[in-house]
Amino acid sequence: MSRFKLTIEYAGTRYSGWQIQKNARTVQGVIAHAIAQATGVHDFELYGAGRTDAGVHALAQVAHLDLAVDTAPDTLRRRINDRLPADINLLGLEKVPRRFHARHDAVSRSYIYQLARRRTAFAKPYVWWVKDDLNVRAMREAARRLVGRHDFRSFTDEDPDLGSTVVEVERLDLKEAGDLVLVRVVGSHFVWKMVRRIVGVLAAIGRGSLEVGAVDRFLSAPSETPARLTAPASGLFLERVFYEGSRRELPLLAPVPVWSMGSGLAPSASSRPPEPA
Repeated sequence: MSRFKLTIEYAGTRYSGWQIQKNARTVQGVIAHAIAQATGVHDFELYGAGRTDAGVHALAQVAHLDLAVDTAPDTLRRRINDRLPADINLLGLEKVPRRFHARHDAVSRSYIYQLARRRTAFAKPYVWWVKDDLNVRAMREAARRLVGRHDFRSFTDEDPDLGSTVVEVERLDLKEAGDLVLVRVVGSHFVWKMVRRIVGVLAAIGRGSLEVGAVDRFLSAPSETPARLTAPASGLFLERVFYEGSRRELPLLAPVPVWSMGSGLAPSASSRPPEPA
């Protein structure tokens, strides 16, 4: 039995999230089916570094796969890709020690959210079009207040299995890129819907419907306001899962080709295969 590390990109638009569910099409389920078709093996473990919600995309999701095969890793990757739909792609597949665990060994994760400042005929599945003008300076001030170790209970739903809602946000950066405003959040882990609600709150502050100080109130006591401001899944991308030794300083670039958004930028380096961890 060998353990493989898989690095996966996918457009989540047609899927009910990462994790296998009954009576729902999921990314993990489709990959598992492709592995079985490619190898003839049906008894294996495929374990992701984390779950993404319905409609959320990934530039470099990580999973580990326990599989009894003698096939060379690159050959196995190509055989699996041949059986995957066009919106899921294995960027990498490599043998790793049996002790490697895609989720438990991860030290942090990063997400990118794309806000569009204009209507687009091409990028709608990958952005949230905010029709109002955005005050990016106010959004940056609010973002600074979210960095650090805080209780993000206001930014998630009640879940008896959730456990602690305390999260260490390492970085929260905003960048204007033509008609896009990019938001990157890096943290130890994330509670359910946390990133989308952070973006929703920042967008409300950018629009002027919330003041910057509202962030402090949401962190100090539970509030229902962030839930009402949840950003749509379409603009959210799992960018990277970081492990010990991973390169951490990455340029903040648009995850999808942005020539349709009038930015004049080339396709993002973030969408290229990641460097080995």
